[in-house]
Amino acid sequence: MEFNLREKLLTEIKEYQSEYKEEQAFKPRFESLLSNYENCFERSLLMGHITASAWILNHKRDSILLLHHAKLNKWLQPGGHADGDENVRAVALKEAEEETGISDFVFASNQIFDLDIHTIPERKGVPEHEHYDVRFLLVAPERAVPQLNHESNDLKWIHFSNLKEKISHEPSLVRMYAKTKQFI
Repeated sequence: MEFNLREKLLTEIKEYQSEYKEEQAFKPRFESLLSNYENCFERSLLMGHITASAWILNHKRDSILLLHHAKLNKWLQPGGHADGDENVRAVALKEAEEETGISDFVFASNQIFDLDIHTIPERKGVPEHEHYDVRFLLVAPERAVPQLNHESNDLKWIHFSNLKEKISHEPSLVRMYAKTKQFI
């Protein structure tokens, strides 16, 4: 039997449960994209495509690692394009490592942590499009020191006591923060 990552993801999304109505509304859109577009893991699908990201807890589980995205000019979690890779867990992990300089992350759960569909504005000839983002909760190793790269203006651990001011602009980040409480 051939292992089909796309079918596995489709099943996981169908079975994904969330108390958040916006996530429930995203599910049929994810299912449609995965079922109807062979190239949905490629950024060449200009209407929208699958991405993956990581909501990263520190080892003490009292802070979240956020980056100030250079292109979008706001605080976000690490993540990015699948670029043809249907293994969204591997994509989330790769993006977390590339964007933070940290390795040896551990998945807090193997389950999908969050689903989001958000609009990316037109930039340098690439039209406005949507990112169908599959998100996972990771825990960084003890004494992990983030390393800033060219994709970000800043990168830092934000303690829960200061997190709301950094994420209040983005409802999906507020949602992920609320979900984090069951893992701390």
